Amino acid sequence: MLRVTMKRPYNFSAGPAAMPQEVLTQAAGEMLDWHGSGMSVMEMSHRGKEFISIYEQAQADLRELLAVPEQFRILFMQGGGLAENAIVPLNLSRAGTVDFVVTGSWSQKSLQEAARYCTANLAASNQADGHTTLPAPRNWRLSKDASYLHLCSNETIDGVEWQELPDLKAIGYDSPLVVDCSSHVASRPMDWSRISAAFAGAQKNLGPAGLTLVIVRQDLLDRALPICPGAFNYKTVADNQSMFNTPPTYAIYVAGLVFQWLKNQGGVAAMEQRNQAKAALLYDTIDGSQLYYNKVARDCRSRMNVPFFLRDESLNEAFLSGAREHGLMQLKGHKSVGGMRASIYNAMPIEGVQALVDYMLEFQQGRA
Repeated sequence: MLRVTMKRPYNFSAGPAAMPQEVLTQAAGEMLDWHGSGMSVMEMSHRGKEFISIYEQAQADLRELLAVPEQFRILFMQGGGLAENAIVPLNLSRAGTVDFVVTGSWSQKSLQEAARYCTANLAASNQADGHTTLPAPRNWRLSKDASYLHLCSNETIDGVEWQELPDLKAIGYDSPLVVDCSSHVASRPMDWSRISAAFAGAQKNLGPAGLTLVIVRQDLLDRALPICPGAFNYKTVADNQSMFNTPPTYAIYVAGLVFQWLKNQGGVAAMEQRNQAKAALLYDTIDGSQLYYNKVARDCRSRMNVPFFLRDESLNEAFLSGAREHGLMQLKGHKSVGGMRASIYNAMPIEGVQALVDYMLEFQQGRA
């Protein structure tokens, strides 16, 4: 087994994001020869017994980690969250109208893309307040007999997170709920009693870029529009165990290692406790500062993606330069909103957040 002893910087990238060092070390050690097979996973046939064992273990571990009920199918696909913005309506919009709750940049992209394939109804939006709150479900303008309702449960750019998914039945809404959970999947438990389908790009919390996770209720599999390509048809993918076309084999293998790492850490419930502690440490520092601030309402702040701003923006470049010198990487905010952003996914240890907090306080003291 290859061992890495050097101290690595803390990577706060929003995605592709930092991965557990143990996973990277294991993948490096198995690069040329996986378990005595004489092959790298990169070289394996996706239909060979070696890779099938990797795939089946990854499926089983993920189902256990996320407590996915048996009536849901787990699909390993490609294209990322952006592609799913088209693939979901191609599969599920047969009724013609889809409701969207827009809470930031990603759900806005979802609405715009889906409008190519269905009637996209804007049921609610927080755009008027700059994507800093969440619209109350009782005020949503919902369609009758919609194919489904789409929401993004954590907005990576804007830093808004649903702390609890809405109970649609409580507001008299019977259509399925589809959740884009790309940037906080496996960081907290999921309430499958309220979800009909969920999707997530792997490159934030689950593994490398190239793999997209789709979890869809069995009874929704056979609703695809006639124009839906076979490789994107959920029923076709499910019937072929995610191997209708060649799947992203190496990304599935590495994601499987992440699933095993998560289990060894105590599972999703343990990760939620760690993530709460990390987020509290960083937000408390921001809120107690005269130099930094966060715009998002406290009851819907993201635990995964923490945007913050310097009150004197002329200090931005100095802050980022100093951060790099302290081994704190990828803190620049998204180009559409500016400022800073610290993504503190599962793989980010609390020591990394503490190092960031220590630097923020040092930087602030130097400007007092």
